[in-house]
Amino acid sequence: MRLATLLLSACLLPAHALAAETRIPDAAFDSAAELRERALADDTAWKVVESLTTEIGPRLAGSEADARAVAWAQAKFRELGYDKVWTEPVTFPKWERRGESAQVLGAHAQPLLVTALGGSPGGTVEAEIVRFENFEALQAAPAGALAGRIAFVDMHMERTRDGSGYGKAGAVRGKGPSEAIRKGAVGYLMRSIGTSPHRVANTGITRFDAGLTPIPSAALSLPDADQLARLLQRGPVRVRLALDCGWDGEYTSHNVIGEITGRETPDEVVLIGGHLDSWDLGTGAIDDASGIGITMAAGQLIGQLPQRPKRTIRVVAFANEEQGLLGGREYARRHAGDVAKHVIAAESDFGAGRIYGFSTGAPAHAQAASARIAEALAPLGIEHMPGKGGAGPDISPLAAIGGAWAWLGQDGTQYFDLHHNADDTLDKIDRDDLAQNVAAYTVFAWLAAEAEGDFGSAPKTAGE
Repeated sequence: MRLATLLLSACLLPAHALAAETRIPDAAFDSAAELRERALADDTAWKVVESLTTEIGPRLAGSEADARAVAWAQAKFRELGYDKVWTEPVTFPKWERRGESAQVLGAHAQPLLVTALGGSPGGTVEAEIVRFENFEALQAAPAGALAGRIAFVDMHMERTRDGSGYGKAGAVRGKGPSEAIRKGAVGYLMRSIGTSPHRVANTGITRFDAGLTPIPSAALSLPDADQLARLLQRGPVRVRLALDCGWDGEYTSHNVIGEITGRETPDEVVLIGGHLDSWDLGTGAIDDASGIGITMAAGQLIGQLPQRPKRTIRVVAFANEEQGLLGGREYARRHAGDVAKHVIAAESDFGAGRIYGFSTGAPAHAQAASARIAEALAPLGIEHMPGKGGAGPDISPLAAIGGAWAWLGQDGTQYFDLHHNADDTLDKIDRDDLAQNVAAYTVFAWLAAEAEGDFGSAPKTAGE
């Protein structure tokens, strides 16, 4: 009876729970050392980032530059020797920015540096502002407290290596405008979610809850938020906020995909990538031309080996990450039927700072292989950090339906000095740090492609 029970229990376990231990062959591990050194001396990623930021510049989803970026990516994959290059359509509403300004009115009249939040409507409002220290304080305001006024949320974001400060501040941009509308506000201002001391404002997408009439919503540079707070200490402040922006129909962009075809199981893929779009204030160098350069260069280096990888290396330049992971969501929808063929996936979308940590979400039978990959990454100054990190933004929809993921954690201490603002330009990228990223992604992708066994990708069933 006990044997029958055990057999029945085994039958009910997910397939990967019964899998043999995944291992990294010694020959592949030895080749990884050579790949690592070649990548550190290679400047392909820098050339790719320079090309994208110089020839295309800012790449707001749905813009004319978006279309040029898609054509650029296809040509670049071919130039780098990828065997197969194709696109997959991604359709979404198009948001445009045309102009923006703000001024303090009255006795202390002066301009304010602002940028419209993505998704904001256009319009001009003049009203007294009411300051809130954080999102929770705005939530606690009585109903109608902001009638005819502009809400100003002055939450300071914490600078952290892992970007956790950004997550804690996210509600100010994502939910703040809707909460302000519920309190009666006619406009919304927020201290930028960022850490730059410069007079640059950080944009980013916001959403308005169903049933609410959207209001003009913008972010202030940190020095301007400080200035506004000081003015409020002197008495009431009236502001004029004028935004020329808004939604304008639908647009179809594309995920652009390049492959280095596997020699033994070409239908199984190791996926790496970044997102092709950017906001429109800088040139999208760290967010995310660097991720495109890192992963394109890693695939090329593997493709240049005398022997192709066992599995296919697939590099994806995702469309419209900035406005809601739309390229990643469409990729997961389109490839849901072959999620098990996605051996493991990782996205570079946290700038070009040095990678300091590595982990995977792999099950127990693949943990030894994860540790072996970490061993090959250790000479790059990368620590094995099981239990840390998570799937990258555009990888997260694939992970949600059962795809295995890896995390190559970049140092984000300086990242939010540049994120979503006009300072995100090529000169901020350190070439040596970029090369270290390429080396890490090359080693990871190569060893995952050569692994004997899987990393746990399997379609999720209801309830998982």
